[in-house]
Amino acid sequence: MASCSLLSADSAATTIFCSRTQSNGEKTGQGSLMLRTKLNHPRPYGCRASLRASLSASLKPTEIPRQWYNLVADLHVKPPPPLHPRTFQPVTPDDLSPLLPNELIRQEASLDRFIDIPDEVLDIYQLWRPTPLIRAKRLEKLLDTPARIYYKYEGVSPAGSHKPNTAVPQVWYNAQEGIKKVVTETGAGQWGSALAFASSLFGLECEVWQVRASYDQKPYRRLMMQTWGAKVHPSPSEITEAGRKILQEDPLSPGSLGIAISEAVEVAANNAEIKYCLGSVLNHVLLHQTVIGEECIKQMEAIGETPDMIIGCTGGGSNFAGLSFPFIREKLKGNIKPIIRAIEPAACPSLTKGVYAYDYGDTVGMTPLMKMHTLGHDFIPDPIHAGGLRYHGMAPLISHVYELGLMEAISIPQVECFQAAIQFARSEGIIPAPEPTHAIAATIREALLCRESGESKVILTAMCGHGHFDLAAYEKYLQGDMVDLSFSEEKIHASLAKIPPVAAQG
Repeated sequence: MASCSLLSADSAATTIFCSRTQSNGEKTGQGSLMLRTKLNHPRPYGCRASLRASLSASLKPTEIPRQWYNLVADLHVKPPPPLHPRTFQPVTPDDLSPLLPNELIRQEASLDRFIDIPDEVLDIYQLWRPTPLIRAKRLEKLLDTPARIYYKYEGVSPAGSHKPNTAVPQVWYNAQEGIKKVVTETGAGQWGSALAFASSLFGLECEVWQVRASYDQKPYRRLMMQTWGAKVHPSPSEITEAGRKILQEDPLSPGSLGIAISEAVEVAANNAEIKYCLGSVLNHVLLHQTVIGEECIKQMEAIGETPDMIIGCTGGGSNFAGLSFPFIREKLKGNIKPIIRAIEPAACPSLTKGVYAYDYGDTVGMTPLMKMHTLGHDFIPDPIHAGGLRYHGMAPLISHVYELGLMEAISIPQVECFQAAIQFARSEGIIPAPEPTHAIAATIREALLCRESGESKVILTAMCGHGHFDLAAYEKYLQGDMVDLSFSEEKIHASLAKIPPVAAQG
């Protein structure tokens, strides 16, 4: 890593040049750190200010990855295919065409290692990409740990999270096929905001079903969506048959991502001029998010660091996959050997407490059956503040990677997560969204273990968004009103009993 003496100098021009990737995805050389500095007066703030600036500027816009990475191509054991919800046979492109545009269907089943990012998408990515990789030196000092903590910060996007990385290409591919309107679900609102933003850029209508618990908790997310032109409904709603059915059973239902998916899918399936967009779970969504990890590999090479541990929160899995999948590729090659750890909420622990089985992606059973870690498709998690993690299942590809032993998972309750968030905010200055507080809590746990052992591990964590519109949750924590919500074993057993009896189970 570059020394602090170089980085703490007042620099007229600081540039980090990184390894580049050809159109076929092969690297042309190792990254190298080249600093052009004008040595004037030392910065009174020491190494930190310049290090942050250097890492934030570590990739020029022309060095944004030009291809997405598809992990499936490098897995010797391929993931099980999705199944038709009625016939239980592998789905065909025709089965998916009522919901998705042709190019996204192709990406969903692709075995290509790299897929080119369209120039029009790259042009929009440059509004916020590359995103900064930042060393959390003040957090390290607060914890008195020898660990070196880095976070890849996606909160600099217009929507404040990683979600535009896939929203922009999804809307662009729909626009290319003449689609005029897209529909979707959202939990905390990051995905709905991102899709509304992307739709506004390409002139598409956007309609969003937001989980009722988050719709009530986070009114400013709804206002963001509406500002970008989207129509937003609380879910469950009276608009769809799926929503009416849920409300009939429970008029006070807090909703869930599974229910909101059912509502959006129902609208798209019944109108040929409308397509559905999903913010997580599916392969093409995880694919688009790999710009995060591809950038991060170059950024870490540029400063001479290699992660010993990679940590990310998981709900549906797109943020975690986006950071970790390119590193898993390098791990499979034998170039690195980090521990890769997913962190999920204790109230919705699909990886750590769910079963690996074929299940519906939505509550009503309209989507294809996917082999994933699931708590049961009609499981409705308690209304934790990390609304984006309240999903009954895990992305099939992440579930498959977990089954292959390439990663591990733990769950953490929300009070510990917000305690960690406060430590992070008061040392690093960024107020995290509730979702990445899970990754921050796990990072702090590991850093404290390093303090006990004396190990100077390099810990890389995914900071997938800011919490500027989640301050009501922070207020609850600061006032002492936040409590840990845990899952009910009885509730999960009842939900798991309703998983469809697919012959391929087990």
